[in-house]
Amino acid sequence: MNIFRLCGDMLHLGSIMLLIFKLQRSKNCTGVSCRMQEMYAMVFCFRYLDLFWSFISLYNSVMKIIFITTTIYLVYMMRFKTPVCQTYERSNDSFKYEIYLLAPCAVLGLIFADEYKIPDILWSMSIWLESVAILPQLMMMQKGREVENLTSDFVGCLGAYRAFYILNWIYRYFAEDYVNWIGWVGGLIQTALYCDFFYYFAKSKWYGSKLVLPGAS
Repeated sequence: MNIFRLCGDMLHLGSIMLLIFKLQRSKNCTGVSCRMQEMYAMVFCFRYLDLFWSFISLYNSVMKIIFITTTIYLVYMMRFKTPVCQTYERSNDSFKYEIYLLAPCAVLGLIFADEYKIPDILWSMSIWLESVAILPQLMMMQKGREVENLTSDFVGCLGAYRAFYILNWIYRYFAEDYVNWIGWVGGLIQTALYCDFFYYFAKSKWYGSKLVLPGAS
């Protein structure tokens, strides 16, 4: 464990807690993509199957369980729990990941798996799926006039988590000769998707205004 990975984990956890706080406090999920949360739920379930047979550390196991349960809870709140689910914008959250992303990610997972075993294929698939999981949220935000501060902070924390994980990989490469090409490529794709958002996010924070993305009308 190094400081970059710890910061990345805390930012990722913080983004989830921030979103749960927003939904619990406001009883409103306007502007939040449930479809992105569904993708993350699949990412965590596919990636952390080793919970059933592998123990690395208490920290590792606890974090995996928290990521799985909290993300599934977010999906439950937005889909089924009143009054939150009554504010879910189904018409705006319309990016069909099940058509455009699942099959390509499954194919990439199969091609780049270390071994042709179900856990390895699902782990590889989760890397590619996470790299594009932000797309439903980004597309949903661009359909609105403005992005609520807590929603933009949630997405900002997600992007910062990935940035710290890249620093973690760089550190581990030089300190431990660690190499993970699949994770690196997936992480770079994910970071590239955040770049445009981060420009407008930083601009809104600098001027103390709400985040407005290009293409909003």
